[in-house]
Amino acid sequence: MNILLFYITVIAYLLATLISIAYLISHNEKVIRVANHTILTGFIFHTLTIGSRWFEASRAPFANLHEVLSLFSWMVVAIYLLIRLRYRLAVLCAFVAPFALLLLITASFLPKEIIPLAPSLMSYWLTIHVGLAFLGNAFFAMTFLFGIMYLIQEHYLKSKKVGGLYFLLPSLDILDDLSYKCLTFGFPLLTMAIFTGAIWAEYVWGSYWSWEPRQTWSLITWFLYAALLHGRLTIGWRGRKAAMYAIISFLILISSFVIIKLFSWGAHAVFK
Repeated sequence: MNILLFYITVIAYLLATLISIAYLISHNEKVIRVANHTILTGFIFHTLTIGSRWFEASRAPFANLHEVLSLFSWMVVAIYLLIRLRYRLAVLCAFVAPFALLLLITASFLPKEIIPLAPSLMSYWLTIHVGLAFLGNAFFAMTFLFGIMYLIQEHYLKSKKVGGLYFLLPSLDILDDLSYKCLTFGFPLLTMAIFTGAIWAEYVWGSYWSWEPRQTWSLITWFLYAALLHGRLTIGWRGRKAAMYAIISFLILISSFVIIKLFSWGAHAVFK
């Protein structure tokens, strides 16, 4: 059942993406409202997908790459929907829907079989650690998307060509502020994920920190976002510099995650 719900979700996100593209071309507000209703429908089916898989597996659905990519996509859309409740940024759907769709398409090519966890990993720490890590990553994904939107809007302003997406995108100040707010949520979550991961590692492997690849790159990612947050709070990093830094940091985060998963390095290789 969870696989059927998964593909229904993919179709819904695909439709939301196509309708959003139509909005970017037509600038018709009715079109983007349809896109937002479509992505909400997809999110409902996505929630059912994750819940169904959790029930069928009798464990949190974090055991392989298919599951974590699906979870990551779900969290990004959930954060988007919460932002929409506060800020009414309809155009954001045109950036979130393709991102969520890309994650699910990637997940669709990966093994979908429900696999049992090793007995040592059957712990509530799995849900806490992985949940915190990917929720933090979802907020970082939003800083990435807001950074892209910022650079697009800045390009229009600098070129003095007010057309295309210029009238659809929020102001630079709003985009910068939203990126900062997502950063302030993502960084504490990443910090807690590393902390709980260390506790779990000591429980499972007898050591809080072994410098295996996933731990090392998590720490590198933490320093990258710590530097961005520090720069914003102390020396006033804003605008283009902050947007570029957020984009680069997220690309490093995703690249390290994918490479480690592909080559199955370290203790985290159990999550294939």
